[in-house]
Amino acid sequence: MDKFSLKILSTLIVTATLLGCNDDKKVEEDTKPVTQEEKKKEPLSQPLVSAIYTADPSAHVFNGRIYIYPSHDTATGTPEDDLGSHFNMMDYHILSMDAPGGQVTDHGVALHIKDIPWAGRQLWAPDAAFANNTYYLYFPVKNKQDVFQIGVATSSRPEGPFTPEKTPIAGSYSIDPCVFKDDDGRFYMYFGGIWGGQLQRWTNNKYDSSAKNLEGDQTAVLPRMARLSTDMKSFAEPVKEIKIIDKDGKLFREKDNDKRFFEAAWMHKYKGKYYFSYSTGDTHYINYATGDNAYGPFTYQGVILNPVDGWTNHHSIVEMDGKWWLFYHDVQLSGKTHLRNVKVTELKYNEDGSIQTINAYK
Repeated sequence: MDKFSLKILSTLIVTATLLGCNDDKKVEEDTKPVTQEEKKKEPLSQPLVSAIYTADPSAHVFNGRIYIYPSHDTATGTPEDDLGSHFNMMDYHILSMDAPGGQVTDHGVALHIKDIPWAGRQLWAPDAAFANNTYYLYFPVKNKQDVFQIGVATSSRPEGPFTPEKTPIAGSYSIDPCVFKDDDGRFYMYFGGIWGGQLQRWTNNKYDSSAKNLEGDQTAVLPRMARLSTDMKSFAEPVKEIKIIDKDGKLFREKDNDKRFFEAAWMHKYKGKYYFSYSTGDTHYINYATGDNAYGPFTYQGVILNPVDGWTNHHSIVEMDGKWWLFYHDVQLSGKTHLRNVKVTELKYNEDGSIQTINAYK
């Protein structure tokens, strides 16, 4: 073999060796664990608005258009704690759109805390309803004794502005009102939230400021409900507890915190069945339970939405043009638990009526 051929052979051997080394390096890189910093979550949905921070979306179809009644998060500088003191919201902005995916309109301030005579602080998650040719906005806010109650305000338009009643709804307490209209035209309010929502302080509709959060094997605190009077501004009956039970008919204990109720009650109906959904709070799931009437009991069925970025989640479910939609929030815009953004994604049922679990990230 001449010198020229030897030189070519040598070059080929070196090249092959280098390629082999590079392939080994690539295999090593491909099998190397991906760190949390390297793995970026891709959101399933994008925020509906970005000019303000919004959370806790209660969605309804009024006049063929979707109206969303969210909380309005602001950076107040209040230190974080387990009572949610850093959620010190001051007003409500109502959003609307022709359909999911369409352009979103922010209708501006619909109600401000300074216009509520009995209010002290913390204007938390609201809901809305239409009856008597009037739109009703239901809202929780701490009174001047720092106890949450639920108020109501009215308007001739779904986007407001709303005029609040001078006093809260008699017999109301805690947070997160959801107002549901049944097929017979009756309206029911579901409500409650533990920890900062104070529900654990209420037993037999009486308030005990010294009551502590429940623990371990203690039976979990149950959400509350009452039928609304025809004036939509008062309860037609005493407030009742709602039972959420497992498949064996047993109530959940506080240590069952991936299934028990924490806050964010929502009620909807699908094929004649009542679906009561809620947040588990400290375990961050949106779960659901089903029943045969508005009062329950409701049997636990599973998870609607897996945990999102941010400590809280709060949702609503609405039908439009034959499709169902889940509204929820996360912290994509800010990365901060108290500065959230509202989102929407399609919700789907299986043939047996069960809800397909949604992951908020791809």
